[in-house]
Amino acid sequence: MSKDEGFFLGQLSIVILIGAFIKFFIFGEVPSPETTASTRALARQNRANGHKRSFSINSSSSLPSKFDVRQSSSNVLRHPPRLTTPIILAKTYYNVNAHQPESLDWFNVLIAQTIAQFRTDAHQDEAILTSLTNVLNGPQKPDFLSSIKVTEISLGEDFPILSNCRVHPVDDGSTEPDAARLQAHMDVDLSDLITFGIETKIILNWPRPLTAVLPVALAVSIVRFSGTLSISFLPSASHSTPSTQAANSNPPQQPLSTTPTSLAFSFLPDYRLDLNVRSLVGSRSRLQDIPKIAQMVENRLHAWIDERCVEPRVQQVVLPSLWPRKQNTRGPLSEEEDGVGIKASETIRDIREEARREVEEERRKDREHWEGEAAARFAEGLRWRSRAEGGGYEMPGALPT
Repeated sequence: MSKDEGFFLGQLSIVILIGAFIKFFIFGEVPSPETTASTRALARQNRANGHKRSFSINSSSSLPSKFDVRQSSSNVLRHPPRLTTPIILAKTYYNVNAHQPESLDWFNVLIAQTIAQFRTDAHQDEAILTSLTNVLNGPQKPDFLSSIKVTEISLGEDFPILSNCRVHPVDDGSTEPDAARLQAHMDVDLSDLITFGIETKIILNWPRPLTAVLPVALAVSIVRFSGTLSISFLPSASHSTPSTQAANSNPPQQPLSTTPTSLAFSFLPDYRLDLNVRSLVGSRSRLQDIPKIAQMVENRLHAWIDERCVEPRVQQVVLPSLWPRKQNTRGPLSEEEDGVGIKASETIRDIREEARREVEEERRKDREHWEGEAAARFAEGLRWRSRAEGGGYEMPGALPT
Protein backbone atom coordinates (compact mmCIF):
# COMPACT_ATOMS: atom_id res chain seq x y z
CA MET A 1 0.00 0.00 0.00
CA SER A 2 1.41 3.33 -1.04
CA LYS A 3 1.55 6.44 1.09
CA ASP A 4 -1.29 8.13 -0.79
CA GLU A 5 -3.52 5.08 -0.48
CA GLY A 6 -2.89 4.91 3.30
CA PHE A 7 -3.65 8.59 3.72
CA PHE A 8 -6.85 8.25 1.70
CA LEU A 9 -7.93 5.18 3.68
CA GLY A 10 -7.34 6.98 7.00
CA GLN A 11 -9.35 10.03 5.93
CA LEU A 12 -12.15 7.78 4.71
CA SER A 13 -12.25 5.96 8.05
CA ILE A 14 -12.54 9.27 9.93
CA VAL A 15 -15.36 10.44 7.66
CA ILE A 16 -17.23 7.15 8.17
CA LEU A 17 -16.88 7.39 11.96
CA ILE A 18 -18.09 10.99 12.01
CA GLY A 19 -21.01 10.13 9.76
CA ALA A 20 -22.01 7.16 11.91
CA PHE A 21 -21.79 9.29 15.04
CA ILE A 22 -24.01 12.01 13.54
CA LYS A 23 -26.54 9.50 12.19
CA PHE A 24 -26.94 7.19 15.18
CA PHE A 25 -26.20 9.53 18.07
CA ILE A 26 -27.42 12.98 17.05
CA PHE A 27 -30.17 12.16 14.57
CA GLY A 28 -30.99 8.67 15.79
CA GLU A 29 -34.62 7.74 16.36
CA VAL A 30 -35.77 7.47 19.96
CA PRO A 31 -38.58 5.06 20.96
CA SER A 32 -41.92 6.61 21.87
CA PRO A 33 -42.60 7.36 25.56
CA GLU A 34 -45.30 4.66 25.73
CA THR A 35 -42.95 1.99 24.38
CA THR A 36 -40.14 3.09 26.70
CA ALA A 37 -42.44 3.13 29.74
CA SER A 38 -43.85 -0.34 29.03
CA THR A 39 -40.35 -1.76 28.46
CA ARG A 40 -39.07 -0.34 31.74
CA ALA A 41 -42.11 -1.54 33.67
CA LEU A 42 -41.68 -5.07 32.27
CA ALA A 43 -37.99 -5.09 33.20
CA ARG A 44 -38.77 -3.95 36.75
CA GLN A 45 -41.49 -6.56 37.11
CA ASN A 46 -39.18 -9.33 35.97
CA ARG A 47 -36.53 -8.16 38.42
CA ALA A 48 -39.05 -8.10 41.26
CA ASN A 49 -40.40 -11.56 40.40
CA GLY A 50 -36.87 -12.92 40.51
CA HIS A 51 -36.84 -12.50 44.28
CA LYS A 52 -38.59 -14.87 46.61
CA ARG A 53 -40.28 -11.99 48.45
CA SER A 54 -41.84 -8.96 46.80
CA PHE A 55 -40.91 -6.77 49.74
CA SER A 56 -37.46 -7.78 50.99
CA ILE A 57 -36.40 -5.68 53.95
CA ASN A 58 -34.14 -7.85 56.03
CA SER A 59 -33.33 -11.51 56.17
CA SER A 60 -35.22 -13.80 58.49
CA SER A 61 -32.26 -13.79 60.86
CA SER A 62 -32.28 -10.01 61.25
CA LEU A 63 -36.06 -9.78 61.76
CA PRO A 64 -37.10 -12.78 63.88
CA SER A 65 -40.72 -13.72 64.28
CA LYS A 66 -40.42 -14.56 67.94
CA PHE A 67 -39.73 -12.19 70.77
CA ASP A 68 -36.28 -13.19 71.99
CA VAL A 69 -36.20 -11.34 75.28
CA ARG A 70 -34.61 -12.40 78.53
CA GLN A 71 -36.91 -13.32 81.38
CA SER A 72 -36.93 -10.58 83.96
CA SER A 73 -36.25 -11.56 87.54
CA SER A 74 -38.94 -9.14 88.69
CA ASN A 75 -42.68 -9.64 88.28
CA VAL A 76 -43.46 -5.93 88.45
CA LEU A 77 -43.30 -5.34 84.69
CA ARG A 78 -45.75 -7.73 83.11
CA HIS A 79 -45.41 -8.61 79.45
CA PRO A 80 -48.70 -8.41 77.52
CA PRO A 81 -49.67 -11.25 75.17
CA ARG A 82 -48.25 -11.02 71.69
CA LEU A 83 -50.38 -9.06 69.23
CA THR A 84 -50.55 -10.75 65.86
CA THR A 85 -51.84 -9.19 62.66
CA PRO A 86 -55.35 -10.73 62.89
CA ILE A 87 -55.68 -9.51 66.49
CA ILE A 88 -54.65 -5.96 65.51
CA LEU A 89 -57.14 -5.93 62.63
CA ALA A 90 -59.90 -7.24 64.88
CA LYS A 91 -59.27 -4.70 67.63
CA THR A 92 -59.27 -1.82 65.10
CA TYR A 93 -62.40 -3.15 63.30
CA TYR A 94 -60.61 -3.26 59.94
CA ASN A 95 -61.56 -5.92 57.43
CA VAL A 96 -58.99 -6.10 54.67
CA ASN A 97 -61.40 -7.92 52.36
CA ALA A 98 -64.43 -5.66 52.79
CA HIS A 99 -62.99 -2.27 53.71
CA GLN A 100 -63.30 0.37 50.99
CA PRO A 101 -60.17 2.26 49.81
CA GLU A 102 -59.65 5.61 51.54
CA SER A 103 -59.20 8.99 49.86
CA LEU A 104 -56.46 10.41 52.16
CA ASP A 105 -57.65 14.00 51.72
CA TRP A 106 -56.40 15.01 55.17
CA PHE A 107 -52.99 13.49 54.46
CA ASN A 108 -52.74 15.40 51.17
CA VAL A 109 -53.30 18.67 53.04
CA LEU A 110 -50.58 17.77 55.56
CA ILE A 111 -48.11 16.83 52.82
CA ALA A 112 -48.92 20.03 50.90
CA GLN A 113 -48.17 22.18 53.96
CA THR A 114 -44.87 20.37 54.50
CA ILE A 115 -43.80 20.81 50.86
CA ALA A 116 -44.86 24.47 50.87
CA GLN A 117 -42.72 25.14 53.95
CA PHE A 118 -39.80 23.31 52.34
CA ARG A 119 -40.06 25.50 49.24
CA THR A 120 -40.19 28.63 51.38
CA ASP A 121 -37.11 27.59 53.36
CA ALA A 122 -35.22 26.69 50.19
CA HIS A 123 -35.64 30.19 48.74
CA GLN A 124 -34.29 31.93 51.84
CA ASP A 125 -30.70 33.11 51.36
CA GLU A 126 -30.49 30.88 48.26
CA ALA A 127 -29.64 27.94 50.48
CA ILE A 128 -30.61 25.32 47.90
CA LEU A 129 -28.51 27.01 45.21
CA THR A 130 -25.42 27.03 47.42
CA SER A 131 -25.91 23.42 48.52
CA LEU A 132 -26.39 22.10 44.99
CA THR A 133 -23.39 24.03 43.68
CA ASN A 134 -21.17 22.59 46.42
CA VAL A 135 -22.42 19.05 45.76
CA LEU A 136 -21.98 19.23 41.98
CA ASN A 137 -18.46 20.64 42.28
CA GLY A 138 -17.40 18.22 45.02
CA PRO A 139 -14.73 15.52 44.87
CA GLN A 140 -16.97 13.22 42.82
CA LYS A 141 -16.95 15.57 39.81
CA PRO A 142 -15.16 13.98 36.81
CA ASP A 143 -11.86 15.46 35.67
CA PHE A 144 -13.07 16.07 32.13
CA LEU A 145 -15.68 18.57 33.34
CA SER A 146 -14.99 22.17 34.28
CA SER A 147 -16.84 23.90 37.11
CA ILE A 148 -20.57 23.18 37.02
CA LYS A 149 -22.88 26.19 37.28
CA VAL A 150 -26.53 25.91 38.23
CA THR A 151 -28.57 27.98 35.77
CA GLU A 152 -32.17 27.13 36.68
CA ILE A 153 -34.05 25.75 39.67
CA SER A 154 -37.82 25.42 39.89
CA LEU A 155 -39.39 23.51 42.77
CA GLY A 156 -42.83 23.51 41.21
CA GLU A 157 -46.15 24.90 42.33
CA ASP A 158 -48.44 21.86 42.66
CA PHE A 159 -48.53 19.05 45.20
CA PRO A 160 -48.74 15.25 45.00
CA ILE A 161 -52.18 13.70 45.39
CA LEU A 162 -52.45 10.42 47.28
CA SER A 163 -55.60 8.33 46.95
CA ASN A 164 -57.06 4.84 46.92
CA CYS A 165 -55.30 3.68 50.08
CA ARG A 166 -55.77 0.03 51.04
CA VAL A 167 -54.21 -2.05 53.81
CA HIS A 168 -53.44 -5.74 53.54
CA PRO A 169 -51.12 -8.22 55.29
CA VAL A 170 -47.86 -9.26 53.68
CA ASP A 171 -46.04 -12.48 54.45
CA ASP A 172 -42.32 -12.07 55.09
CA GLY A 173 -41.60 -15.75 54.69
CA SER A 174 -41.84 -16.55 58.38
CA THR A 175 -42.56 -20.11 59.43
CA GLU A 176 -44.94 -19.06 62.20
CA PRO A 177 -48.65 -18.58 61.50
CA ASP A 178 -50.15 -15.09 61.78
CA ALA A 179 -46.67 -13.54 61.48
CA ALA A 180 -47.51 -11.35 58.50
CA ARG A 181 -47.12 -7.62 58.85
CA LEU A 182 -49.44 -4.92 57.56
CA GLN A 183 -48.67 -2.92 54.46
CA ALA A 184 -50.45 0.10 52.97
CA HIS A 185 -50.65 0.74 49.25
CA MET A 186 -51.70 4.13 47.91
CA ASP A 187 -51.75 5.71 44.47
CA VAL A 188 -49.55 8.78 43.94
CA ASP A 189 -50.03 11.29 41.15
CA LEU A 190 -48.02 14.47 40.62
CA SER A 191 -48.44 16.76 37.61
CA ASP A 192 -46.05 19.68 37.92
CA LEU A 193 -42.97 21.26 36.37
CA ILE A 194 -39.89 20.72 38.57
CA THR A 195 -36.83 21.91 36.67
CA PHE A 196 -33.10 21.72 37.31
CA GLY A 197 -30.64 23.19 34.80
CA ILE A 198 -26.83 23.31 34.69
CA GLU A 199 -24.09 24.33 32.31
CA THR A 200 -20.47 23.22 32.11
CA LYS A 201 -17.67 22.50 29.67
CA ILE A 202 -16.31 19.17 28.53
CA ILE A 203 -12.51 19.35 28.47
CA LEU A 204 -10.52 17.10 26.14
CA ASN A 205 -7.15 16.39 27.77
CA TRP A 206 -5.73 14.14 25.05
CA PRO A 207 -3.17 14.12 23.49
CA ARG A 208 -2.31 17.11 25.70
CA PRO A 209 -4.19 19.01 28.41
CA LEU A 210 -6.91 21.43 27.27
CA THR A 211 -6.82 20.24 23.68
CA ALA A 212 -10.46 21.21 23.14
CA VAL A 213 -13.35 22.63 25.17
CA LEU A 214 -17.02 21.89 24.38
CA PRO A 215 -19.71 23.93 26.20
CA VAL A 216 -22.74 21.92 27.30
CA ALA A 217 -26.04 23.13 28.80
CA LEU A 218 -28.62 20.73 30.20
CA ALA A 219 -32.05 21.21 31.81
CA VAL A 220 -34.21 18.37 33.17
CA SER A 221 -37.88 18.85 34.08
CA ILE A 222 -40.18 16.40 35.86
CA VAL A 223 -43.54 16.73 34.13
CA ARG A 224 -45.51 13.93 35.76
CA PHE A 225 -44.99 11.10 38.20
CA SER A 226 -47.55 8.39 38.88
CA GLY A 227 -47.22 5.11 40.72
CA THR A 228 -48.15 3.08 43.76
CA LEU A 229 -46.49 3.84 47.08
CA SER A 230 -46.02 1.02 49.57
CA ILE A 231 -45.60 1.85 53.28
CA SER A 232 -45.12 -0.52 56.19
CA PHE A 233 -44.29 -0.14 59.87
CA LEU A 234 -41.40 -2.17 61.26
CA PRO A 235 -41.51 -2.37 65.08
CA SER A 236 -38.37 -2.75 67.11
CA ALA A 237 -37.31 -6.29 67.89
CA SER A 238 -34.62 -7.96 69.97
CA HIS A 239 -32.75 -10.99 68.73
CA SER A 240 -29.68 -12.91 69.81
CA THR A 241 -26.30 -12.69 68.14
CA PRO A 242 -23.86 -15.62 68.14
CA SER A 243 -20.76 -15.41 70.29
CA THR A 244 -17.51 -17.37 69.86
CA GLN A 245 -16.26 -19.52 72.69
CA ALA A 246 -14.36 -22.78 73.12
CA ALA A 247 -15.89 -25.92 71.72
CA ASN A 248 -15.88 -27.87 75.01
CA SER A 249 -17.28 -25.05 77.13
CA ASN A 250 -20.86 -24.70 78.27
CA PRO A 251 -23.40 -23.16 75.86
CA PRO A 252 -22.81 -19.41 76.04
CA GLN A 253 -25.49 -16.90 76.86
CA GLN A 254 -26.14 -15.05 73.64
CA PRO A 255 -26.21 -11.25 73.85
CA LEU A 256 -29.20 -9.30 72.59
CA SER A 257 -29.20 -6.72 69.84
CA THR A 258 -32.15 -4.45 69.11
CA THR A 259 -33.30 -3.15 65.74
CA PRO A 260 -34.86 0.33 65.99
CA THR A 261 -38.43 1.10 65.04
CA SER A 262 -38.54 2.26 61.43
CA LEU A 263 -40.87 3.10 58.58
CA ALA A 264 -40.19 1.44 55.24
CA PHE A 265 -41.49 2.76 51.93
CA SER A 266 -40.98 1.94 48.27
CA PHE A 267 -42.71 2.18 44.89
CA LEU A 268 -44.15 -0.70 42.94
CA PRO A 269 -42.38 -1.51 39.65
CA ASP A 270 -45.28 -0.17 37.56
CA TYR A 271 -44.54 3.51 38.26
CA ARG A 272 -44.17 6.05 35.44
CA LEU A 273 -41.93 9.10 35.31
CA ASP A 274 -42.29 11.57 32.43
CA LEU A 275 -39.33 13.89 31.86
CA ASN A 276 -38.56 16.78 29.56
CA VAL A 277 -34.84 17.07 28.77
CA ARG A 278 -33.43 20.12 27.00
CA SER A 279 -29.82 20.19 25.82
CA LEU A 280 -27.53 22.64 24.04
CA VAL A 281 -24.09 21.55 22.82
CA GLY A 282 -21.46 23.75 21.20
CA SER A 283 -20.24 27.31 21.21
CA ARG A 284 -20.72 28.69 17.70
CA SER A 285 -22.52 25.95 15.80
CA ARG A 286 -24.90 24.76 18.51
CA LEU A 287 -26.87 21.51 18.52
CA GLN A 288 -30.13 21.78 20.43
CA ASP A 289 -32.22 19.03 22.05
CA ILE A 290 -30.25 15.99 20.92
CA PRO A 291 -32.53 12.91 21.32
CA LYS A 292 -29.76 10.56 22.40
CA ILE A 293 -28.70 12.87 25.21
CA ALA A 294 -32.30 12.97 26.45
CA GLN A 295 -32.48 9.18 26.31
CA MET A 296 -29.22 8.80 28.26
CA VAL A 297 -30.40 11.22 30.97
CA GLU A 298 -33.77 9.48 31.31
CA ASN A 299 -32.16 6.06 31.58
CA ARG A 300 -29.77 7.31 34.23
CA LEU A 301 -32.55 8.88 36.33
CA HIS A 302 -34.72 5.77 36.10
CA ALA A 303 -31.77 3.59 37.12
CA TRP A 304 -31.08 5.90 40.08
CA ILE A 305 -34.67 5.54 41.30
CA ASP A 306 -34.79 1.78 40.70
CA GLU A 307 -31.64 1.20 42.71
CA ARG A 308 -33.00 3.01 45.77
CA CYS A 309 -36.76 2.89 46.26
CA VAL A 310 -38.41 0.46 43.81
CA GLU A 311 -39.40 -2.99 45.02
CA PRO A 312 -37.79 -5.22 46.08
CA ARG A 313 -35.53 -2.42 47.41
CA VAL A 314 -36.91 -0.09 50.06
CA GLN A 315 -35.97 2.98 52.03
CA GLN A 316 -36.05 2.75 55.83
CA VAL A 317 -36.54 5.81 58.03
CA VAL A 318 -35.81 5.34 61.73
CA LEU A 319 -38.61 6.83 63.79
CA PRO A 320 -37.85 8.88 66.91
CA SER A 321 -39.22 8.01 70.31
CA LEU A 322 -42.89 8.99 70.64
CA TRP A 323 -42.83 9.02 74.44
CA PRO A 324 -43.94 12.48 75.72
CA ARG A 325 -41.00 14.49 77.02
CA LYS A 326 -40.77 17.80 78.79
CA GLN A 327 -38.11 19.14 76.44
CA ASN A 328 -40.45 18.63 73.47
CA THR A 329 -43.38 20.42 75.06
CA ARG A 330 -44.56 23.63 73.37
CA GLY A 331 -47.39 26.01 74.29
CA PRO A 332 -48.45 28.37 77.09
CA LEU A 333 -46.95 27.79 80.53
CA SER A 334 -48.90 27.03 83.67
CA GLU A 335 -49.15 29.50 86.56
CA GLU A 336 -46.41 27.82 88.58
CA GLU A 337 -44.11 27.52 85.57
CA ASP A 338 -44.95 31.10 84.62
CA GLY A 339 -44.03 32.31 88.13
CA VAL A 340 -40.77 30.37 88.06
CA GLY A 341 -40.04 31.80 84.60
CA ILE A 342 -40.69 35.36 85.81
CA LYS A 343 -38.37 34.92 88.80
CA ALA A 344 -35.69 33.43 86.60
CA SER A 345 -35.98 36.28 84.11
CA GLU A 346 -35.78 38.84 86.92
CA THR A 347 -32.67 37.17 88.31
CA ILE A 348 -31.05 37.13 84.88
CA ARG A 349 -31.95 40.78 84.39
CA ASP A 350 -30.40 41.72 87.78
CA ILE A 351 -27.21 39.82 86.95
CA ARG A 352 -26.96 41.54 83.57
CA GLU A 353 -27.55 44.96 85.17
CA GLU A 354 -24.85 44.36 87.80
CA ALA A 355 -22.38 43.20 85.15
CA ARG A 356 -23.18 46.29 83.07
CA ARG A 357 -22.51 48.59 86.05
CA GLU A 358 -19.18 46.86 86.76
CA VAL A 359 -18.11 47.29 83.16
CA GLU A 360 -19.08 50.96 83.16
CA GLU A 361 -17.17 51.55 86.45
CA GLU A 362 -14.03 49.95 85.00
CA ARG A 363 -14.33 52.07 81.89
CA ARG A 364 -14.76 55.24 84.01
CA LYS A 365 -11.64 54.45 86.05
CA ASP A 366 -9.63 53.78 82.91
CA ARG A 367 -10.84 57.02 81.38
CA GLU A 368 -9.90 59.04 84.52
CA HIS A 369 -6.48 57.39 84.60
CA TRP A 370 -5.73 58.25 80.98
CA GLU A 371 -7.06 61.79 81.43
CA GLY A 372 -4.79 62.30 84.48
CA GLU A 373 -1.76 61.11 82.56
CA ALA A 374 -2.62 63.37 79.64
CA ALA A 375 -2.96 66.37 81.98
CA ALA A 376 0.40 65.60 83.61
CA ARG A 377 2.09 65.39 80.20
CA PHE A 378 0.51 68.70 79.20
CA ALA A 379 1.71 70.44 82.42
CA GLU A 380 5.22 69.06 81.95
CA GLY A 381 5.27 70.43 78.41
CA LEU A 382 4.19 73.87 79.59
CA ARG A 383 6.94 73.90 82.24
CA TRP A 384 9.66 73.13 79.72
CA ARG A 385 8.25 75.75 77.35
CA SER A 386 8.25 78.46 80.07
CA ARG A 387 11.85 77.69 80.94
CA ALA A 388 12.89 78.00 77.33
CA GLU A 389 11.16 81.37 76.95
CA GLY A 390 12.68 82.68 80.25
CA GLY A 391 16.31 82.68 79.19
CA GLY A 392 17.69 79.50 77.93
CA TYR A 393 17.65 75.86 78.54
CA GLU A 394 19.19 74.42 81.71
CA MET A 395 20.62 70.96 81.73
CA PRO A 396 19.20 68.79 84.44
CA GLY A 397 21.62 68.49 87.37
CA ALA A 398 23.67 71.63 86.42
CA LEU A 399 25.36 73.65 89.25
CA PRO A 400 23.75 76.95 90.17
CA THR A 401 25.58 80.06 88.96
